[in-house]
Amino acid sequence: MFTGIVQGLKPVSGVIDEQALRRLDIDLGDLAGGLQTGASVAVNGTCLTVAAIGDHSVRFDVIQETLDNTNLGTLRTGSRVNVERSFRLGDEVGGHILSGHVSGVAVVVEVHEGENVRNLAFTVPRGLLKFLHYKGFVALDGASLTIASVDRERGQISVALIPETIARTTLGALVVGNQVNLEVDAQTQAIVETVERVLADQTLVDGLRSRA
Repeated sequence: MFTGIVQGLKPVSGVIDEQALRRLDIDLGDLAGGLQTGASVAVNGTCLTVAAIGDHSVRFDVIQETLDNTNLGTLRTGSRVNVERSFRLGDEVGGHILSGHVSGVAVVVEVHEGENVRNLAFTVPRGLLKFLHYKGFVALDGASLTIASVDRERGQISVALIPETIARTTLGALVVGNQVNLEVDAQTQAIVETVERVLADQTLVDGLRSRA
């Protein structure tokens, strides 16, 4: 589990593509301290398992399912990624609880730069819009953010970045056309899906009663 507070912007030091598998080497630097093989690390918001630890990098094996549903397939040597180690019981949760299971990929459609702020707009898969609302949580490339606006007709959301987020995450370098990994808030998703099921069941009951 993770909190959406990015701990480091780290470089990809190697990429090896094999059949239905990509091996990513990432220079975690100070974040590698105490790390063991089998541990979970969020890379651009995607929960990955540590496969090997070298002198200067940590290796992650990324299967085809993950490559098909995240932006990890676009990474190259020299790319930088958002990294967060798994949180431990007792740690401060500064963002919101995340699983590292990416819900879908959003695409940057607008970038507006201002003094000490960067506003980004994204198109979002239609099936995920119902879980996103104004002032609600969303994780983009693993960074916990507050949604600044939702345009349901256009299928878009926007976020406003503070200088700290601009400097410390991949979001500060995004341009139009770039993809980001999006994870919806699990509590919001559970509430929406529960309400949908209840309403669907009630509609079915009402329909049966009307035929009786």
